[in-house]
Amino acid sequence: MKQAANIAAVAELQPDYLGFIFYQKSPRLISEVSAELIKYVPPIIKTVGVFVDEDLNVVKQHIIKYNLKAVQLHGKENVAYCAELNTMGIEIIKAFGVNNEFDFSILDEYLNVVDYFLFDTQTPEHGGSGKVFDWKLLSNYKLEKPYFLSGGIDLSHVKTIKEINDRWLYAIDVNSKFEVEPGLKDVEKLKEFFRHFDRA
Repeated sequence: MKQAANIAAVAELQPDYLGFIFYQKSPRLISEVSAELIKYVPPIIKTVGVFVDEDLNVVKQHIIKYNLKAVQLHGKENVAYCAELNTMGIEIIKAFGVNNEFDFSILDEYLNVVDYFLFDTQTPEHGGSGKVFDWKLLSNYKLEKPYFLSGGIDLSHVKTIKEINDRWLYAIDVNSKFEVEPGLKDVEKLKEFFRHFDRA
């Protein structure tokens, strides 16, 4: 999300989370002006700052400045980095790109310092590729920690998502397939998606 009117329109749908990207190389980078609007998002919605290998102090400053409720970390942030942010009392969502070679055992050390994992498609761009990874790979996930499912999710995946029988699947992260352009969400398409999950 990066445009004022669009932020307001999507907030009216009352998603559980609204994400704002602070990664300088992303086409979805939110401007400082628009970022000021984050503080006015209804408190029922958790505002999420998305970062990629950002300086820890910068992330802390953004959390305070924009009253973020959660951070989503899409880089190579280590356990100590996550633990430090954990002391700020916000939700920590640690993203991992999944492919056939992904080793789920690397998640073990993060278990006590993050609130959720996020599984996305492995790409050099740290997400936003619009590509879906093979969800069957999640059968290799053995930890008792809830996770977000991400990566190229579209309306065509509704039936498959509903058929997933996994108590640890906590949330569905939708992004590029619900955009008119990077950072501009298709509100009508989101409404339709939400209807399938009794959200609107």
